[in-house]
Amino acid sequence: MENLVEFNLFTVKNVIIYLIIINLIGFYVMWSDKRKAQKGKWRIPENTLFLITLLGGGIGTIAGMYTFRHKTKKLKFTIGLPAILILEIILFIYLKFII
Repeated sequence: MENLVEFNLFTVKNVIIYLIIINLIGFYVMWSDKRKAQKGKWRIPENTLFLITLLGGGIGTIAGMYTFRHKTKKLKFTIGLPAILILEIILFIYLKFII
């Protein structure tokens, strides 16, 4: 038992990999929902788009929103997604440097 290696899931490398993946997912989901809207198919729920943003995918969902011109006329997206991203950045700075 003394030779057990300590395992830390939250290394800088793992967090960066996670953020890249969740932002790619956010970008893809915005593209996918736009395509579904154009074809009149079943849509991705708006709560899912917000959840992906809350999970760290703000850059990807915002980039997808403007790249594909999707949800850009809805204030809850044009204000909400950036607000979530800004709050997450503030929270990160607070947790990293103040506490």
